[in-house]
Amino acid sequence: MPILIVGSVALDSVKTPFGEANDVLGGSAVFFAAAASHLAEDLHLVGVVGDDYPIGDLDFLAERGVSLEGLERSNGESFRWSGVYHYDLSSRDTLETRLGVFADFEPRIPDAARGADLVFLGNIDPRLQLQVLDQVESPAFVACDTMNFWIEGAREPLLEVLGRVDAVFVNDEEARQLAGESNLLHAARWIRERGPRWVIVKKGEHGAILFGEDSVFFAPGYPLEVIFDPTGAGDAFAGGFFGHLAAQGGDVSATALRRAVIYGSAMGSFAVEQFSVDRFRSLTEDEIAHRIGEFREMTSFERATSEVMDHG
Repeated sequence: MPILIVGSVALDSVKTPFGEANDVLGGSAVFFAAAASHLAEDLHLVGVVGDDYPIGDLDFLAERGVSLEGLERSNGESFRWSGVYHYDLSSRDTLETRLGVFADFEPRIPDAARGADLVFLGNIDPRLQLQVLDQVESPAFVACDTMNFWIEGAREPLLEVLGRVDAVFVNDEEARQLAGESNLLHAARWIRERGPRWVIVKKGEHGAILFGEDSVFFAPGYPLEVIFDPTGAGDAFAGGFFGHLAAQGGDVSATALRRAVIYGSAMGSFAVEQFSVDRFRSLTEDEIAHRIGEFREMTSFERATSEVMDHG
């Protein structure tokens, strides 16, 4: 089942307490595709890069079925971001953001991708997300990501986007800011009332929560002994989420979305094990299956005999 991902394609320079990497692959579309392509085969990436971008470094995505037809190449500098993570890796300082050709990006969806069943709008200007929605035909499931910058500076178009998507991905701070609610449950309800049937709240190392109309599902964070680089983990989460939906034929029932959250959490946990998207270059199907099994063990329990007797 085809997936369309529209987002940033960047070069990152990252420093953590455990090492550093300069001018490595980054951006929401790249992390999403690197994760999703391990689970699904028909992906279409739309973004823009400058003439300084090492296009050959994306060959591993093309080899796994990611179409780069929608990756525009413009004269100028590629989008670049650099940052330093603090020791706990839960906070970071942005040292520099240079938009380059991304500043003038206007998504052009290739004909082959306009009919995609699953559409993910990466963390870009909501006005660009609306442009994408105007170009796709009749997707079965659409989700968007956003951030504080757009919540503050492009609120009205963001609210318009929310009215046209099935799900939204946010972290807990963004959910509270968007809704103006300190309680996360109230914030999720407020967001859902603006259009999305589902709200997926990413909580980093503490897991993720799926809010629906009559249900709440929580996936724990995977306990890792070593974390090298948290950059892109949220986009890898979304890639795992969408990749699983595609692999299951586009089933978007509540049960399927719960499983998708687990797959998203697993792929997000792999992302942080190495810098950039390097972990996804060597990741195997057996490793994915093993980690999904570990998530199943972490989240299952048996009722006590007394509970069974008391409640039937």
